[in-house]
Amino acid sequence: MRALIQVVDQAEVTVDSMAVGSCGAGLCIFVGVVPTDTEGVADRLWHKISHLRIFADGQGKTNLSVHDVKGSVLLVSQFTLCADVSRGMRPSFTGAAKPDLARRLFDHLVDEARRDLGEDRVGEGVFGAHMKVSLTNNGPFTIWLDTETL
Repeated sequence: MRALIQVVDQAEVTVDSMAVGSCGAGLCIFVGVVPTDTEGVADRLWHKISHLRIFADGQGKTNLSVHDVKGSVLLVSQFTLCADVSRGMRPSFTGAAKPDLARRLFDHLVDEARRDLGEDRVGEGVFGAHMKVSLTNNGPFTIWLDTETL
């Protein structure tokens, strides 16, 4: 799995001009799934994300996790994180998982986040939909995670 994690003041996803998911101060997480991913991989990814010390403490040092700051998260499925641009100018998405696997693992990740943080602190986009995401990146602070390197 791949995740692009942004520390945000707020984030919101809309589909057809209707808000479908949002979060306040915390993390906006874009997630891509590859064919070899499993529930165990999703669990490992969530554990890593939720314990990353990427929020500032009282001295301005990045020592706090989303748990420590009681932050919220917005999870957005994004198969384009699996793009291969090594040949030519048009991205190939053959490295992305098929929709049924990707949906199941994305939903599993959302469920893990909700079990960990609570229902009210986790928002999500609509899998497979054309979404518009607006956010206020704080920092900016952006992290790229790939479970193949964790």
